[in-house]
Amino acid sequence: MSTRQESTFVHDFTALLPLWLVLVLLPIGRTAELPVVAGAIAGVVLALRRGAALRTHPGLPLLVAVFAAYWLATAISAIDAVEPRKAWIETAADLRFLPFGLYALAVLDRRERLARLGWLSAIVVAFWTLDALAQALFGASLGGRVEADRISGIFGADNLKLGPVLGVFAPVLIVETLNRYGRRAASIAWLALAAALLVAGARAAWVAFALATLVVLARFARDRRELARHAALVLVAGAVLAVAGYALSERVAARVDRTAALLAGDADSLDHALAFRLPIWRTALAMAADHPVNGVGVRGFRHAYPAYAAPGDRYVAPDSDVGAYHPHQIVLELAAETGAIGLALWLGAAVLCVRAYRRAARAARHAAFAPGLALAVMTFPLNTHLAFYSSFWGVVLWLLVAWYVAALGLEDGAHG
Repeated sequence: MSTRQESTFVHDFTALLPLWLVLVLLPIGRTAELPVVAGAIAGVVLALRRGAALRTHPGLPLLVAVFAAYWLATAISAIDAVEPRKAWIETAADLRFLPFGLYALAVLDRRERLARLGWLSAIVVAFWTLDALAQALFGASLGGRVEADRISGIFGADNLKLGPVLGVFAPVLIVETLNRYGRRAASIAWLALAAALLVAGARAAWVAFALATLVVLARFARDRRELARHAALVLVAGAVLAVAGYALSERVAARVDRTAALLAGDADSLDHALAFRLPIWRTALAMAADHPVNGVGVRGFRHAYPAYAAPGDRYVAPDSDVGAYHPHQIVLELAAETGAIGLALWLGAAVLCVRAYRRAARAARHAAFAPGLALAVMTFPLNTHLAFYSSFWGVVLWLLVAWYVAALGLEDGAHG
C-alpha cells in the first residue's frame, strides 16, 4: 500500500468511525449512544459548513421523509400520552437521528467508503458469530460463561440480545463475504451464522435469518434451476443443523419443543409456544382499540398495561403499577403506542424506501442491498420484535436507515 493509499484508508476509516462504532459498541450497555451523539454533532457541523452540498444530496428527501415518519409518530402520540414525561423525553431524544443521518449522507458519498463500512461491519458480525460458537462449545466466551437458558455470546447473560441482533445483521456478513470471496466462502459464513443463531435460541432470529436467506438466494441465483438447487441445499443443511442441535443441546431441544406446542391447537399450548405473549398481545389490542388515533404514547405501554390487562394477568404484579414493557411485535407496538397515525406514517416510510430502491441506479442498489435487507428482516411484520422506540433497537434501526439511504444516493459514476 502506497503512502497515498494508506493516508486515504486512514482518512476514510476515521470518517466511518461514528457509524462503525455503533455496531462495535452494541453489546456494551448504552455506550452505542456515544458514537450516535458524536455523529449527530458532526452532522450539525457538516450541515452548517456544507449545507449546499447536503441540500442537493440525492438521499436527503428520503432521509427527511423517513425521519419525519419516525419522529412525528412519537410527537403526535405524546400530545395526550398516559405517561407524558416519558413520551416527550423520547420525542426530544429522537431528534438526534436526523443529524446522525446527515452525517451518514456526508461521509458515505463514495463507493469505496460504502464498501469499507460493509466489510468493517461484516468483520464485527463474524466476530460475534465465532464468539457465540465458542461459548456453545466451551461454555464461555468474551461475554462470560453461559448462565441463561440460551447462548448470549459477547452480549453477556444479562443482555440476551445476541439472537435478534445477529439475525438482523446476518445479511451484512453473507452479502459482503459473497461479494469479496465468492459463493463457497459465503456458504461457510451462512453455516456459521446458522449454527450460532440455532444455539442462541431466539426464534424471532430464526425467522429473520430464514427470510434473509431466501432473499439472498433469489437475488444472486442465475436462474430458477440454480435457485431451486441452492434452496434444496439450504433446506438440507438447515435440517441437519436442527437435528444435530436438538440431539446435542438441551437449550435447542427446549426451544424446538416449545415451538412444537403450536401443533396442539389449544389456547394454553399456543400461549406456551409463543413464550406467554398472548396476554401481552390481547392487552395491546385493547389499548389500540381504546386509543385508535394516536395511541397511549411512546414508551407508555408498560404504564397503561394494568388498566387494560385481564384479571390475573401474569405480567401485572400486585405491588407494581406497570406491566409488560412492550408488545414484542412491531404492528402492535405502533398501534398501541402511536395509533393509526403512527401506523400510517411507518407504512408510508416503508413504501418510500422500497420505491427509492427500485428507482435507484444499479450501483446504488448494489450498495444498499445488505443494509436494506437487514432493515427488511428487522421490521418484518410477521415476527416478534424488540421495542422500536427503545434506545437500543432505535439506534440499530437508525444505523441501518442512515446506511441504506446514503447508499441509495450513490450515483453510477460515484467513486473515490
